[in-house]
Amino acid sequence: MKRIGIVVKADAKAGKKADELEKWLRSKGMDVVRKETSPPRKFSIPGESSAPPDLSCIFVLGGDGSFLNAVCWIGEQNIPILGVKFGEVGFLAEITEESLFAVAESILNEDFTIKPRMRLLVKVFREGKEIARETVLNDMVINRGAFARLAHIKTYIDDNYLTTYSADGLIVATPTGSTAYSLAAGGPIIHPDVKGIIMTPICPFTLTIRPLIVPESVSIKIMLEEKSSDVMLTFDGQASLEINEKDTIIVEKGSHPINMITMEDRPYFDVLKTKLRWSGGRV
Repeated sequence: MKRIGIVVKADAKAGKKADELEKWLRSKGMDVVRKETSPPRKFSIPGESSAPPDLSCIFVLGGDGSFLNAVCWIGEQNIPILGVKFGEVGFLAEITEESLFAVAESILNEDFTIKPRMRLLVKVFREGKEIARETVLNDMVINRGAFARLAHIKTYIDDNYLTTYSADGLIVATPTGSTAYSLAAGGPIIHPDVKGIIMTPICPFTLTIRPLIVPESVSIKIMLEEKSSDVMLTFDGQASLEINEKDTIIVEKGSHPINMITMEDRPYFDVLKTKLRWSGGRV
């Protein structure tokens, strides 16, 4: 018997469809593990237990936030995941609810393709001791609080000093995450197959500071300058940690990509044009 995971956002429509999917899967002889999306948490609060390692795949009924919640649940396991759109504009859902059961049938028959997506490994050290470790699919974000002063963020690439960002914050994103917060902050759109990491400052004080793409092979070291308070580090918007000048953040390519299920050869740029509502014609 196969075990199938279902992650569903707190939404009546998505919940109803999840009920239908669960009933359908059980009628096919599948064992189903169902999970509601969990709210963002402080990093000091332990996260939920990881997804069972024997899951054949996970269906996510929701938007991009629900998908990232499921990715956090998967952790470093190689469980394939499929997004079913029940949110607003998003880039992580592969199918719509109308095609759910036809696609589910194909998945049970193992008629699908896996596309791995790079993740970042983020480690936080406080006075030399590791206090946090997370993998992210979209991004790691340093953000000042509502009443904090401008953040001064010292940044090194492979231990070579790059610059000190004087800004509201800094986003370090994967190509998958290039269409998320980084895009809203003025960062570039990067095809998921491009092997790079994006560094996008948030409202930089110096106008010559611009987003930067670095090779995926580098190690990025980040520290706060001066005495800092009310500065938060967030991981894919799912967990947060307050940081200060005593902390060192190391960001590198993770060794465990996310295995995203794809059902058809949809050109990435067609998806991009649809999601961003590019006309392709007159302005």
